[in-house]
Amino acid sequence: MEQAPCISQIATLLADPKRSAMIWALMDGAARHTEELALQVGLSPSSASAHLGRLASGGLLSMEARGRKRFFRLAAPEIRTAIEALASATLASVPQVLPEVFKRNLQTLKVQGTPSSLLLARLCEDHLGGTLAADLYQRMLDAGWIEQVEQRVMVTLKGARQLASRGLFIQALAHRNAQVVCACPDWSERRPHLGGSLGAAMLQLFLQSGWLSVPADSRALLVSPAGQREINQFAHRHELEMA
Repeated sequence: MEQAPCISQIATLLADPKRSAMIWALMDGAARHTEELALQVGLSPSSASAHLGRLASGGLLSMEARGRKRFFRLAAPEIRTAIEALASATLASVPQVLPEVFKRNLQTLKVQGTPSSLLLARLCEDHLGGTLAADLYQRMLDAGWIEQVEQRVMVTLKGARQLASRGLFIQALAHRNAQVVCACPDWSERRPHLGGSLGAAMLQLFLQSGWLSVPADSRALLVSPAGQREINQFAHRHELEMA
């Protein structure tokens, strides 16, 4: 029998509230220096440096020296994926195996130090996540574009017509992926956003329209003023009445 991977070391590192908060502050993929992280979580630079050193030694962070300053970022995309998975798991239940700090922090999830740009709009695998995406999902429900029955989400005939008028054809999307649409748990909002091939196609539409853009080395998406307005109007009741 294969030996199971030991996750106790990572759990121990994440169990400290200050270390957890610094991990959240780096979730957008950007590199931040010790003093900035210390200020965000309320630690002295020396204490923050000690905590960051432990996270780096444990393989969760990588460090880069720039002159006299030390910059830290998540060591690998898999780290971010694992943290998001822990956060998303709490939407359905509160597992006892989670470190206690996650149970406390996830009651609000908009943890101090989490970049506001990451909370507003970010890449979630191949689709849009964050406040912008969760609000859009709710508007699509309210407008009758999608229906949710227990865990299953379906595009309605009304929704298919409205999406087709915007160049999103459900029949074509069905050939790309067996799951055309699903409710993807949003770790910062504690409510779902749109996943599946429709969610991916909508993100591409927003990017091609210039409403969103992807900066280098970050999962936080830049939202243009026109993009903020247009996405907020997408599936809006007033928009439907004018159509």
